[in-house]
Amino acid sequence: MHPQGHRVQRYTQELLQPWADAARRLGLKDIAFTDHDRYYAGIDFDEIHRLRERNPDLRIRAGIELDNDPVHSLAGRKWIEKNLDKLDFVLGSVHFLERADQMFDSVPGGAAQFEGRNIDQMYADYFRRLRELIATGLVDSLAHLDLIKIHGHRPTAEIGTLVNETLEFIRARNLAIELSTAGWRKPVNELYPSDSIVELAMEKGIPFTTASDAHSHVQVGENFGKLAYKMAEIGIRQVCIFEKHKRAEIPLQM
Repeated sequence: MHPQGHRVQRYTQELLQPWADAARRLGLKDIAFTDHDRYYAGIDFDEIHRLRERNPDLRIRAGIELDNDPVHSLAGRKWIEKNLDKLDFVLGSVHFLERADQMFDSVPGGAAQFEGRNIDQMYADYFRRLRELIATGLVDSLAHLDLIKIHGHRPTAEIGTLVNETLEFIRARNLAIELSTAGWRKPVNELYPSDSIVELAMEKGIPFTTASDAHSHVQVGENFGKLAYKMAEIGIRQVCIFEKHKRAEIPLQM
């Protein structure tokens, strides 16, 4: 969940409490704040602690999403390294390709970055950048693993060929992958990652977390009912939670 959205907003009880209330209405028991690292100036661990005291029925995790922003993420990475012991987990994501001034997943503007391009090469470049991010050693779980498909572009190459090296990277470092319902509200209208990638990850024994990637409290838990059906259909029987970067796997009641 991204309480700040896409701007710096200082953590206060007024900002955070609606997110806890939204989770409670949905019956969620375990939630995590994961603002993008470029907005680290708004994060206040004391306010997260106060929110926990005010909402003892919820487990509230302190996280952050480290991406490959070529302008801001060097500072964000330094902040994460400094505050690693205060964080429960770090998400890793790639939002930038060749353009430093625009995320490729911005809608609709980012779609122009794909025009006239070799999509297979763009997929390969995306996953290469993801491996570079993983190699920092700071990441516990990967967010929206195949975000590159957001505008509906599909590779002609076999997806396993494009993603296998990255999945091996993830498995070797004992990381998790996020199942994100955000894809269902994007142009691609599909879960992140795709069923074929989820199945490949399962074969490699890679565990999963769940997310709606909410940028407003009204998006908390969006399409989780649909996600539960999908997980049951594919055969996922447990999900991960993190506390101080230690992972625990929780069995699901289907």
